[in-house]
Amino acid sequence: MSTSSSTAAERDFKSEFLKIVFILFGVLFICFSIFFIKHHENNKYIIETLELNGSAEEGDALFKINCVGCHGITARGLVGPDLHSITQRLNDKEIIKQVTGGLTPPMPSFEIDPVNMSNLLKYLHSLE
Repeated sequence: MSTSSSTAAERDFKSEFLKIVFILFGVLFICFSIFFIKHHENNKYIIETLELNGSAEEGDALFKINCVGCHGITARGLVGPDLHSITQRLNDKEIIKQVTGGLTPPMPSFEIDPVNMSNLLKYLHSLE
């Protein structure tokens, strides 16, 4: 009898183990799907932005409205860093991610359309 109860316990263990593995796989699949969709949307935004040829003048106006409080009127830095030569330290894709994601606190994230982001990039390139 000990053999059959051991076998039943093994079956119960295998059944529970398979349930856990299945649930874990499902959760991982959902997380991967969410990441992939978000990453794809972000890449689409970046590609669209980089295809545009922005205006430094419009980027300057946008900067003065949104960025001078932290980076100063001349972009030499206050709370935020000096942005002169930022385009030598970060590539355009990294700058876009920084602006839209606010990756380094206390910088907030900005929802900015591709045209305005392109304008801001052009302005930042003019600061070199």
